[in-house]
Amino acid sequence: MKVAVIGCTHAGTAAIVNTANLYPDADITVYERNDNISFLSCGIALYVGGVVKDPDGLFYSSPEKLAELGVNTKMLHEVISVDTDKKTLQVRRMETGETFEDSFDKLIVTTGSWPIVPKLDGIELDNVLLSKNYSHSNTIIDKAKQAKHITVVGAGYIGVELVEAFEANGKQVTLIDSADRILNKYLDAEFSDKIEDAFREKGIELALNQTVQSFQGQDGKVNRVITDKGEIETDLVILCIGFRPNTELLKGQVDMLPNGAIIVDKYMQTSKKDVYAAGDSCSVHYNPTGKNTYIPLATNAVRMGTLVARNLVQPTTEYLGTQGTSGLKIYNLNIASTGLTEGACADENMDVDTVTITDHYRPEFMPTFESVTLKVVFEKNSRRMVGAQIISEADLTQSMNTLSVCIQNKMTIDQLAFVDFFFQPHYNKPWNFLNSAGLAALPEVKSEQLSHT
Repeated sequence: MKVAVIGCTHAGTAAIVNTANLYPDADITVYERNDNISFLSCGIALYVGGVVKDPDGLFYSSPEKLAELGVNTKMLHEVISVDTDKKTLQVRRMETGETFEDSFDKLIVTTGSWPIVPKLDGIELDNVLLSKNYSHSNTIIDKAKQAKHITVVGAGYIGVELVEAFEANGKQVTLIDSADRILNKYLDAEFSDKIEDAFREKGIELALNQTVQSFQGQDGKVNRVITDKGEIETDLVILCIGFRPNTELLKGQVDMLPNGAIIVDKYMQTSKKDVYAAGDSCSVHYNPTGKNTYIPLATNAVRMGTLVARNLVQPTTEYLGTQGTSGLKIYNLNIASTGLTEGACADENMDVDTVTITDHYRPEFMPTFESVTLKVVFEKNSRRMVGAQIISEADLTQSMNTLSVCIQNKMTIDQLAFVDFFFQPHYNKPWNFLNSAGLAALPEVKSEQLSHT
């Protein structure tokens, strides 16, 4: 069995390693256009902020490690076209420019994503940077040394993490986003407000509800960001607007979402036989809505890549779907979310209710007992839970993994009230705060119901 793999980040590495282990006789060739593989881009802010001192720790594989498994990894090789009917691909050696053809029995597409780069005047100026790969992170670190004022465009996870890192390094920082609050795709206002307050306390300027229109510069370097509300003087700009899937190679050959994300079935196969895909190049089955959605996360990628390998020869293991569960630490705040926010439910025209509790996470007789705020979103009629968010100075983020399982299994908010959780004063109260949210959402028992018992 001849297997070709295009791209080698999270999903690609997982697919390759598992394919090599499961099918030791397979002839596996990997094509990667970068000069490194398996970079943990989610660690960029930690690297930029100096928390991670040795960037080698952000790589979890290498061509040498893959070679030990019998995998032929061709670095600095760009696949320029694919014919899924003829099962061939055209490859360009980037160092020489020469091209050649290869064939495959099975194709694994793990081409990932690329930052969205808007077509704006001045976007080509020096010091307007992207944040995605290892090369980007090194450039950001190098350029930031000389910068006094850094502007981050885009208030998603990567943007807010970089803002914290730059501020911690003593920089003046401005965060721009076209929405009226940060992290609006991941958190409802009562949670994002607390992070905004923490930023403002640190002197970070939040330029929200503003759209970047152009960049201006001097001597080829950016020195000003122009928005629809004014202008911001700056020495360095980091674009963190979002990502789009890298799927041009298969356009018109497999089914895709409107944004280009490849649609795969529950066995990771595309609409074309023997062509599989995983990771940021794909859509995922989003359990809270039951729809195919684009949610580029490392966790989705490694699961999907592993499943590609298990299903490569015959359907073996089904994909369970995802809740898009994610976590974030900003200063002393530990935040996590799973599933839909209340705002996202409104966009989906879902009729939902919510319950929000604030409590001490463990008994008040303990030496410390930090406060925790938890919000759970559930459908009004079915009472099925579809999302949750948590914030606390204590690290209680793992509770979102628990609620992710609950949402995946279509549990109701009423069932959450009485789920069996342990009690130990070091960790929680007799009623775990997850139980407490369920209890607070229980419908009232009316007096006429009691009279019939």
